[in-house]
Amino acid sequence: MGNDDAQAGFFDSTAVLAGVTGEHIEIATANPRNYHDAIGDPAACPPVTIGATLFLPSDERGQRVVVMVPGSLGVGPNHVAHGETLVAAGFGVLVLDPFGARGVESTVANQTPYSFAASAFDVLAALRALAGHPLVDPGRINAQGHSRGGSAVLTAATRRFADPIVGADVGFAGVYAVYPWCGHQFVDAGVGTTTVRAMLAEADEWCSVQQAQAQIHAIARTGADATVRIVAGAAHSFDRLEPVHELADAAVAPQAPTVYLTDDGAMIDPHTGDADPGLVDVDMFVAAAKAGFARQGARIGGVGDQPDVFRADMIAFHERTLA
Repeated sequence: MGNDDAQAGFFDSTAVLAGVTGEHIEIATANPRNYHDAIGDPAACPPVTIGATLFLPSDERGQRVVVMVPGSLGVGPNHVAHGETLVAAGFGVLVLDPFGARGVESTVANQTPYSFAASAFDVLAALRALAGHPLVDPGRINAQGHSRGGSAVLTAATRRFADPIVGADVGFAGVYAVYPWCGHQFVDAGVGTTTVRAMLAEADEWCSVQQAQAQIHAIARTGADATVRIVAGAAHSFDRLEPVHELADAAVAPQAPTVYLTDDGAMIDPHTGDADPGLVDVDMFVAAAKAGFARQGARIGGVGDQPDVFRADMIAFHERTLA
């Protein structure tokens, strides 16, 4: 099944994971232009309602839930498989569809149809919706994001971003960032009480392993429980049960400089060191391309026991943080 087919079949029909039929729900979120707009006045950001499917393994109250956030290819067979694994293990799972309502099919060749700030806003909007669900324990909600989704969950855990949107008393118990893109990082990396883990691919051609290491180290320096695991020889999306292959249209720039963000979300120009609240994602991507960092084509896929290594680490993280 291709990614488009997987996404359409998952959200447009009755989806079942480990014998549990999903409930289609709507998440009220927003399309901020950049992080500064999202932080400065979240209520003024253009609203959008995205779809999601919630799987709860029982009718009991106080259930633990993992929010599954896809990357640039949208919801694929790997996300569905991970959701099934988690539901079978007794977790609730909420699978987000950030693409459908925005009319986006993929961001592989172009990451700018909607902002990275909007991706993180989606994650917080899902947290807010789940925290009000009568069967969900608001203190036992995790987020798991892959690639662009990994970037989204890390930003959503950052208190400088989250506090203005959901309040200082609302947050994830844990965030599991899978081969995340870490090209945007807040100078203040504090995540409060959220436990963070990054699962990285050593041979990643999409996302910089060094950037991700730096972000997790910065989070740990604030006193948070933040760890990294690097899977030896692994390519991007090594959790997929498919041979490693190249996506020729992938637009990547893993060696581009990190863009740091001030407390109010303004981007700091890497060349000048000046913070500008008017800068948006495309400005920095164009600058990276002009500097010669952009290129086309990157590999994805898993080999050998890499998908099994991922699955075991995933389960262990969610069991530890949502016990």
